[in-house]
Amino acid sequence: MKTLSTSILMVFVISACSILGPKPVETIVVENTPIPTTPVPPTITPTPKPLTRTPTATVTLTATPSYPPEGYGPDDFPAEVNPLTGLRVEDPDLLDRRPLAIKINIVPRTSTRPPWGLSAADIVYEYYQNNGYTRFHAIYLGEDAELVGPIRSGRFPDHYLIRMYKSIFAYGSADRTINDRLLNAEYSDRLVLEGGRRTTCPPSAAAPLCRFDPQGYDLLLGGTTEIHEFVQSQGVDDERQDLDGMWFKLEPPAGGEEGAVVTIRYSSDDYARWEYNIARQKYLRYQDNAFDTGGGEEYAPLLDRLTEDNIIADNVVVLLMEHTFYRKPPAEIIEILVSGSGPAYVFRDGKVFEARWNIPAQDSVLYLTDEDGEPFPFNPGKTWFEVVGQTSQITSTDEGEWRFQFQIP
Repeated sequence: MKTLSTSILMVFVISACSILGPKPVETIVVENTPIPTTPVPPTITPTPKPLTRTPTATVTLTATPSYPPEGYGPDDFPAEVNPLTGLRVEDPDLLDRRPLAIKINIVPRTSTRPPWGLSAADIVYEYYQNNGYTRFHAIYLGEDAELVGPIRSGRFPDHYLIRMYKSIFAYGSADRTINDRLLNAEYSDRLVLEGGRRTTCPPSAAAPLCRFDPQGYDLLLGGTTEIHEFVQSQGVDDERQDLDGMWFKLEPPAGGEEGAVVTIRYSSDDYARWEYNIARQKYLRYQDNAFDTGGGEEYAPLLDRLTEDNIIADNVVVLLMEHTFYRKPPAEIIEILVSGSGPAYVFRDGKVFEARWNIPAQDSVLYLTDEDGEPFPFNPGKTWFEVVGQTSQITSTDEGEWRFQFQIP
């Protein structure tokens, strides 16, 4: 089996102090009941409090002449339509490549935020990794980003996601147990790591992963174009893949409930909030801005350093999946069963719908069905999948605010 010549396993420690950092932004505080002051997932569910913002009005969307009323998918996508977003791309040649997945980290908040290039991803999976924190598995196909990161280590769920999307995967090494699974898989020639020689940014085709501020935070970044060029230079297959499965329709389904706000709380130091913006007709991402010691959750907009704009999503889909301890704390490793079928909560157009996620085979792109087993449509655009445990606590208010409190059995 062919392997990448520069994929040398190395683990790097990122410094926690530097003069660089995100600009100050307005914060939002949401009160809740006291919780433990440890960064592991809390066992007490904070009491939801309705927002004081202007209520979200119901939006009625109709298909435009440029978007067919029946939508696109789940198969027979036109050559210029991205099967991961249901949107036409400016440069159809981008779709002739494999998807590129990059592992992105935003912890600790003082050194890693704002992230680079996250808004260019077509699909992002957020899942629990260990010690109360999550990471992002961001998938790029229809857009390139000159810089993406900070890039950090892989986890077991990445194994499933690489197979599902037939992707190239750039990451910052991993625990030996996890690397054994990744490096011995059939996709091992599509794994991109930093290698033995550090280079400073910008990235190049010869060194697609680079270091930003090596004397300070020393963050690992990468460029999507350069990663594709590097993989191709190694003779690895980077051709268009079969990504059928998702169905996109501009008109939202009938029914549903108000779903203007969705909060995902993984721990007292890792929580996020999506708020539907009626003017933009998108969900905007807000991220934890302080360790919650019982006084309330504090939020700030999660920005992209390249665009200086909010991270947005057209779909926020909460997936309930089986979580088990492969290795219990203190050296915690979590196994998530990213296959089969299970409950999902789909937030689109300011509404929430109960559905089911489906991954019938290891190379099947995740798709949605309704309670009757019929295909359920995504809103055309970008999708964030929020992965939580099957026993997570779910609460909602009449104002359309939903809250998912992560739990592992």
